[in-house]
Amino acid sequence: MLLIVLVLAQGPVRGALSAPVMQSWMTVFVAVVLQALPFLVLGVLLSAAIAVFVPPAFFARALPKRPALAVPVAGMAGAVLPGCECASVPVAGALVRRGVTPAAALAFLLSAPAINPIVLTATAVAFPRDPGMVVARFVASLLVACSMGWLWQRLGRADWLRPPARPSHEGLGRGAAFWGSVRHDVMHAGGFLVIGAMAAATLKAVVPASWLHAAADNPVVAILALAVLAVLLSICSEADAFVVSSLTQFSLTARLAFLVVGPMIDLKLFAMQAGTFGRGFALRFAPATFVLAVVGSVLVGTVLL
Repeated sequence: MLLIVLVLAQGPVRGALSAPVMQSWMTVFVAVVLQALPFLVLGVLLSAAIAVFVPPAFFARALPKRPALAVPVAGMAGAVLPGCECASVPVAGALVRRGVTPAAALAFLLSAPAINPIVLTATAVAFPRDPGMVVARFVASLLVACSMGWLWQRLGRADWLRPPARPSHEGLGRGAAFWGSVRHDVMHAGGFLVIGAMAAATLKAVVPASWLHAAADNPVVAILALAVLAVLLSICSEADAFVVSSLTQFSLTARLAFLVVGPMIDLKLFAMQAGTFGRGFALRFAPATFVLAVVGSVLVGTVLL
C-alpha cells in the first residue's frame, strides 16, 4: 500500500523535493550527517571497548585518594578516554560503585564526552577556519567539569546520590557485551544525529533569516538560545560540532555554549542520570550544570574567541 501511494503521488512529491527550499534543506541535512557519521561510529566503537574491556578498578587505583586532587585528575582523564555521554554515565556509576569519591566520578562524567580525542578532532574538522574553537571547547568543558566536581564535594550530600546497584553488562560475555553496547549506542546516538541534522537543516532552510539574525544579533539571547537548543536536541558529542557549525549566523561564543552544554546536560542525559543515580540527584545536578556550562562558555569564549 505504501508503494502504491508513493507511485501515485510521485508527481507532487517530485515537485515538492525540487523546490529551492527543499534542495537547500537536503543539502544541509546530508552534509551534516555524512561529516559526522565516521566520528560517531569510531566514538561508539572505542566507547564500547572501554566500557567492556577496561575494569572499573583501574580508575579507582589511578585516582588520588584526596577528593580535591582526584577531581581535576578525573576531569583530565576524559581527555584520553574516548566515549560519548551515553557511555560516560555507566562508567561514572561503576566508579562510584567501586569506591571512587562521587566528586571525581562526576567530574569524569562531564568531561569525558566533551574533551576526548574523537570529539576534539571532530570539532577541528567542523571548524577548519576557527582552530581556537577546539582550545575553547577543551578549556571551558574541563573548567565546568572540575567546578561541578568541587561544588559537589563542598555542597553535595550522600542522601542525594543513589549509587547504581549492579554493572551494566552483568551476565554477558565480553564479546556479547561489546556488540550489545555498539548496537545500542549506534541506534541511540545515530537517531539523535538524524534529529539534530534535521533541526539544523530546518533552521537554515525554513526559518526566516531575519529571525535567526535577530536572535544572533543579541549576544545574551544567542547564547541562551543555543544552550537551550543543545538540551532539546540531545545530539551525541561526536556529532554536535557539525550541527552547530552550520549555524553561521551565531557568534563563536554562542556556538561554544552549544558545544559545552550539550555533552553535559540534555534530555537523554537527564533521564540516564536519573535512572543511574536517582531522580533527586538529577533534579539538583542538571540545573547547576546548565548554569555553570553557560557561564563557563561565556568566560572562555570572551577570552579565547
